[in-house]
Amino acid sequence: MMKTVLALTALLATPVHAFSQDDVLSGRLLPGWRMENGNQMAAMDLRLSPGWKTYWRAPGEAGIPPEFDWSGSDNIKAVRFHWPSPSVFHSNGLQTVGYHDALVLPVEITPKDPSRPVTVRLRVDLGVCNDICMPAELSFSGQLPAAGKPDAAIRAALADQPRRGADAGLKAISCTVAPIADGLRLTARIDLPKRGPEEVVVIENGDRSVWVSEADTERQGALLVSSADMVPPGGGAFALDRKGVTVTVLGEGRAVEIAGCPAP
Repeated sequence: MMKTVLALTALLATPVHAFSQDDVLSGRLLPGWRMENGNQMAAMDLRLSPGWKTYWRAPGEAGIPPEFDWSGSDNIKAVRFHWPSPSVFHSNGLQTVGYHDALVLPVEITPKDPSRPVTVRLRVDLGVCNDICMPAELSFSGQLPAAGKPDAAIRAALADQPRRGADAGLKAISCTVAPIADGLRLTARIDLPKRGPEEVVVIENGDRSVWVSEADTERQGALLVSSADMVPPGGGAFALDRKGVTVTVLGEGRAVEIAGCPAP
C-alpha cells in the first residue's frame, strides 16, 4: 500500500497551509484562544480534495482510526478533542464513519503551568480514502500565543458537536450484557425520537484496547435497539465499565451522544 507523507510546520501565531503531496490532503493548525479556565482552544484544519474523506475517532470496521502523538510537546498536561458530528459512508457493502471535503477538529489543551508558553509538536497518522485508501501523516509544530483570539471556524466546529441525549429528547437508555466465546455482547435499548430514515448507532468502550464490532441496529416501536460485540486483547471475559460506554446515534442533522449505559 502506498504511503503518503504530508509535512507541515505551522507557526501558530500565523497559520500556514501545509504542502499536500498528490493534492489529496492539506492542513494547518489554528492557534485559537485562551479560555477562561486557562486552557487553550485550538484546532486542526484539514482540507481534502473532492471525493476524498477521512475518519472519525470510531471509523467502523473498514475505516482507519486517527492516531495522535504529542510526545514532543512541552507544557501540555492533557488534551481533549471536541469531535464535530460525522457522516456515514457506504461503499462496496462496507460502512464507515468520518468526514468529507474538510474537517476542523477543535482541541482543548490543558497546560501543566498556565504561566508558561505551550509548545506543540504533534504528529497525526490518519487514513484518507476515495476509490482507494492510504495512510497519511501530518506534523505540526509551534508555540501557542499567550492570548490569541476567537476563531469563527473553531466556533462553528464546536457548535456542530453531537447533542447530549437529554437535549435531543432521550427518555431512557439501558444496556444488557451477555457472554460470547471471546468477550461479551452489549445490547442498548434507547428511547429516543427517530433521527430520520437511516439511523446508525456506534457503541464505544472507554478502554480503547477492547475491539468493538459494528452495531446491528433496528427500531422496535419507540425503542432503538442496537447490539455490538466487545472483545478484549486475547479474548475472554472482562469487567465492563458501564460509565465508560459511549453510545452515538447518527441520523439527520447533528449526532446524539449518550455517555454511560446503565443496567435495566
